[in-house]
Amino acid sequence: MPIPESGYPRAAAVSPRLQVVETTDSTNADVLAAVAADPQAWPHLSVLLTTDQRAGRGRLDRTWVAPPGAALAVSVLVRVDDLPPHARGWIPLIAGAAMTRAVAAQLPGGDTVRLKWPNDVLVDGAKISGILAEVVPGHPDAVVIGAGVNTRMSRVDLPVATATSFAAIGHDSDDDRLLADYLAALDEQLGALLRTNGDAGAAGVRAEVEALCATLGKDVEVSLPGGRVLAGRAQRIDEDGRLVVASGVEEIPVSAGDVVHVR
Repeated sequence: MPIPESGYPRAAAVSPRLQVVETTDSTNADVLAAVAADPQAWPHLSVLLTTDQRAGRGRLDRTWVAPPGAALAVSVLVRVDDLPPHARGWIPLIAGAAMTRAVAAQLPGGDTVRLKWPNDVLVDGAKISGILAEVVPGHPDAVVIGAGVNTRMSRVDLPVATATSFAAIGHDSDDDRLLADYLAALDEQLGALLRTNGDAGAAGVRAEVEALCATLGKDVEVSLPGGRVLAGRAQRIDEDGRLVVASGVEEIPVSAGDVVHVR
């Protein structure tokens, strides 16, 4: 799908800088480099997006590639100067919750839209969106949040059997509304966290994420950095945004890892 002639007016009303490119290797890499080179040109909630990303990146150094026009790739710069370091683990979860809400708003029918910890968006159990947050080198208070959403990807082009898209389930995607809803929810929840000095419970952020999270209460296998796999029951999300997994008699908090829902 070509970039619409009308642009993204709803999203542009939320973002102070919304830049659209025809194609790029990675929107996250582009924004990381641009902010490092000229920080003042990229205020909070600035956006770079494309429908043709050639070398996207996911968690655990995975690549993310989609046919041109089949997916929306968007990177958002957030400024978190006043957010205590201990609370910054909530940023990817807030982004995941915001995208979950935005996708759900596109699907008012019977489809179940849930969040898989930390920030994959599932529709009826299949992944429609993934998110990667990265700190700008040399600018620890600037974080780039990259999201990929499978919009017009046909079922035959889906990379794995556990993926889905709006087109594959018979729905159209209003990309402008999707992006505007995502940005508004992202800014709302980050603002709430900032106003409580990073207290996710008091901000309502923890309750928001838990209410959307399909991982809680499930038996899971978590692929941890270094190749170790943790198996157990996902119990809760702690005050720092970590997934607490009960494995045998231990409760183990996980701050990063790839989760598989066993059942």
